[in-house]
Amino acid sequence: MTKLENPVLMATIGGAQGLRGEVRAKAYTADPAALGDYGHLHSMDGRNFEVLEIREMKNMVVVRFRGINDRNAAEALNGLELYIERDNLPDEELEDDEFYYADLEGLEARDDKGVSYGTVTGVFDFGAGDLLELKGPGKRPVLIPFSEASVLEIDLEAGTLLIDPLAAGLVDDPEEAPKFTPDAPKKKK
Repeated sequence: MTKLENPVLMATIGGAQGLRGEVRAKAYTADPAALGDYGHLHSMDGRNFEVLEIREMKNMVVVRFRGINDRNAAEALNGLELYIERDNLPDEELEDDEFYYADLEGLEARDDKGVSYGTVTGVFDFGAGDLLELKGPGKRPVLIPFSEASVLEIDLEAGTLLIDPLAAGLVDDPEEAPKFTPDAPKKKK
């Protein structure tokens, strides 16, 4: 049983494919067929999965894991999320302006005046573009667009994001920015 320190979601298993224990999976990698290149995949309940074969099929991959040899065993994996340790991702292949979404979690979102809007607690894609979830102490989480207009700079070493609160939809008027709290009602004009 392996407990991951900094897990990164790599794939979600769908239904069984055929009779030999293969499963369909949604891979969250740039190249879906490279899912097996990251080493063993892990589930949050501690199980390890070694990819034996992988092939692409429409919008997913079909994977055969070591020890999953029949349809019943494959069906039991339906919905299982598979992770790797963050340290297993290849940093040397990234360009200067590239990063992994997992590295954004924990960064503090600040505006150009130094006002904090919370910490990034998640990155989501509901189909219309990526969103960052910000959560501050004693505040409800808010979602902001992860775009060049709202996120101006990412400084992984300093642990901060420079945001434009107006473009991010956090304030209606730039003069309100320093007084912003997600739980306070906004003034009507």
